[in-house]
Amino acid sequence: MNVADAMTPRADVVSVELPGTRDDILEYIQERAFSSVPVVKPSADGEQYRGLISRDDLIEHPEEDQLAMLMRDVPTTTTDASVKDVTRLMLEGGTRRVPVVEDGRLEGIITVTDVVRAIADGEKDGDTDVDQLARADVNTVWAGAPLTVAEREISYANVPYALVLGDDGDMDGVLTEVDIIEVARVVEGEDETGDSIADDDDDWKWESIKAIGSRYLPTRNVEIPAAPVREFMTSDVVSVTGRRNAREVAQTMLTNDVEQVPLVSGDSLVGIVRDVDLLAGLIDD
Repeated sequence: MNVADAMTPRADVVSVELPGTRDDILEYIQERAFSSVPVVKPSADGEQYRGLISRDDLIEHPEEDQLAMLMRDVPTTTTDASVKDVTRLMLEGGTRRVPVVEDGRLEGIITVTDVVRAIADGEKDGDTDVDQLARADVNTVWAGAPLTVAEREISYANVPYALVLGDDGDMDGVLTEVDIIEVARVVEGEDETGDSIADDDDDWKWESIKAIGSRYLPTRNVEIPAAPVREFMTSDVVSVTGRRNAREVAQTMLTNDVEQVPLVSGDSLVGIVRDVDLLAGLIDD
């Protein structure tokens, strides 16, 4: 199976054009919950692919407004590459979307979800028992923790989710990066620089202040509500058991529009299965 058989074609790919600003991409990242969007530039020779902007790029660089400064280079692939090769590219590069580029033109994009769909449809092997693919290390957060703290914890854990535990230690829900970015907003103001760089942990905000003397400079902060995680989590959590195989779990993920499902044994949480774990099963074939 080649990339051309699994990718989303250019006609169906949402993109943003240079020159542009972060406002051009916020709708797709916040309202449509895209993890990233490709950037193109019109030219006399036709549209040219330039890079990718992810939701992480927007959060990590709240002071930057220009798309050209926010976008980054990511690995690309071609239509005739195999799905197995692009899967390896995703896992090694830690990326969920790989642009398909031919002669500088964006021909489409292949995502983790596209590969999961191929597994669910039986076009790629999905017979591996899911307990062989699941991770035993599960990222968790307390339901009463402020969302600001949970966001920082997810960032440090370098995963896009946290299972939410109640006061009794039972699983009450799940919190994802998408849940956080839906309620995050960039606020502007001004602050006095003083003689030192602002404390990164001040109110759990990122500051764009540099120590260049005692002057007032504009600031842009990513503001996240400090209300408890339980107000933002998804409480209806879909879970699976180790008796399911990769194909069945892929179908569950697509049906419920989730990127990870807890692995349970009876009433006990024993692991987590992420969509990228299903991809890892293809590499091991």
